[in-house]
Amino acid sequence: MKRVDDFRLQFGKQELVPIMIGGMGVDISTAELSLEAARLGGIGHISDAMVPTVSDRRFKTKYVKNKLQQYKFNVENPDKSVVQFDLGLLAEATALHVGRTMEAKRGPGMVFINCMEKLTMNAPRETLRVRLSAALDAGIDGITLAAGLHLGSFALIEDHPRFRDAKLGIIVSSLRALQLFLKKSARTGRLPDYVVVEGPLAGGHLGFGEDWAQFDLAAIVVEIRDWLAAEQLDIPLIPAGGIFTGSDAVNFLEAGAAAVQVATRFTVTRECGLPEDVQQEYFKASEGDIEVNHISPTGYLMRMLKGSPAIGNGIRPNCEAYGYLLDAKGHCQYIDAYNREVALHPEGAKVRVWDKTCLCTHMRNFDLWTCGHYAYRLKDTSRKDDSGRYEILTAEHVFHDYRFSTDNRIALPE
Repeated sequence: MKRVDDFRLQFGKQELVPIMIGGMGVDISTAELSLEAARLGGIGHISDAMVPTVSDRRFKTKYVKNKLQQYKFNVENPDKSVVQFDLGLLAEATALHVGRTMEAKRGPGMVFINCMEKLTMNAPRETLRVRLSAALDAGIDGITLAAGLHLGSFALIEDHPRFRDAKLGIIVSSLRALQLFLKKSARTGRLPDYVVVEGPLAGGHLGFGEDWAQFDLAAIVVEIRDWLAAEQLDIPLIPAGGIFTGSDAVNFLEAGAAAVQVATRFTVTRECGLPEDVQQEYFKASEGDIEVNHISPTGYLMRMLKGSPAIGNGIRPNCEAYGYLLDAKGHCQYIDAYNREVALHPEGAKVRVWDKTCLCTHMRNFDLWTCGHYAYRLKDTSRKDDSGRYEILTAEHVFHDYRFSTDNRIALPE
């Protein structure tokens, strides 16, 4: 019976344990979690979602406070087009977060950063270029392009001195998405170093429509694998979404995958950024407590726990402090939904907004509990104490369970 440890991910001359921990924002995939993955010989991700906010929390900077002060005059204005990010400060915050993480890196593995195209930040092209370039400047091992097609992302950094040095990959959910990316990126003369194929059972934003349940990760991986072979393109494939045990991972590795990306099981580790009370909600969740809904203002479907405090919360938009989802015209779907409900309730009572959520505020506060489809199985990975609380695991324990387990067994903490 094979184990994940019987395989290796080959990046040039470097061999890695074929386990990649996905990038969960906002600071759910912490530096500490990514550094543990690297120490153990795999790949960890930090996220570049709301990096100024993360920097304030981790390094006591004041990016958010100062931005709010600058634009406080606009708080009551539904038009947020004036709310812009200072590109120099954005680069500074990214360099601080990435730089400190890379300084602390030990072991044979790698640390990547997950970069979401849907963080449009009222200047999509300019802010994306800064985030990518600043991460490369600060020494990140690799960048995973996420939450979008990224048709122009390679072009934004093709003149960077590390463009061909750092590992660059993309998350896709279909062969068509990969084909579009490769076509648009072809003129840069650079292929991605890896492709994460994310299936319909993943956590957070999904790259599928209402018919998500009709798709199967294994089938998508085979389709992409066979097309790449026919095109004589040698690009490592990394399946993601619903890979809950080491045996699940082995099934993909035996079918030709280069590695697997996993995340949900690491949400209940000490190194994860989620508060422990929230982690207990993950442990307690049943299958019926998990839903795929439309509340993200990005337009993507999202998978989360039904008990997330963000669902139905009618908080005033916090674009002056955050504003990470404002499009190029300073617009966000939550602003429309919130103002609609305020207009419908002129008596001034606190409104409820059910169709969209203020994603920035609630992700910052850990009130949007995104999770993978199999989060309801987390209770089977730990033990309850006498008070009924589940033991929080270590990232090392979960990593080793993926790496060494067989027969779909899950190792409980000692």
